[in-house]
Amino acid sequence: MKINIIIKEYNNINELPAEEHHLVKAAKEALEHAYSAYSGFSVGAAIRLDNNEIITGNNQENAAYPDGLCAERVAVFYANSKYPDIPVTCMAIVAKTASGITEEPVTPCGSCRQVLLETEKRFGKPIRIIMAGKTKIRSVDSIKDLLPLSFDNTFLKKH
Repeated sequence: MKINIIIKEYNNINELPAEEHHLVKAAKEALEHAYSAYSGFSVGAAIRLDNNEIITGNNQENAAYPDGLCAERVAVFYANSKYPDIPVTCMAIVAKTASGITEEPVTPCGSCRQVLLETEKRFGKPIRIIMAGKTKIRSVDSIKDLLPLSFDNTFLKKH
């Protein structure tokens, strides 16, 4: 088996198309409202829906760590709740620590990747993922590029 993953890299936000530039900016704004009192690691996510609506989310921590939620899932779950029939087309992710925006782009965690995969499958449309750091931006055209050997509903079918 051969897995081909295409990751695009950009040196700065101005290399992105205007609508993606705007999405990264919305993710940066969203991370400013994150509740990261325990880790000090704030994450913002912004998604664009097929109807051009933009939904943002940020990480929400809890002293009982497993009870928090990542920015990506906050945004996707809200979008799926408010617009249940509208596909997600693109997501931007930005993270920061006490010293500012992370130098390198941050990727979604495993749980978020699984939720994004399910969202892609649900609507039959890939979700472009833009991960922005201070010094570079990376993007993939589908969450499958970040989760190539994935678990999905085909494993759950009874034979």
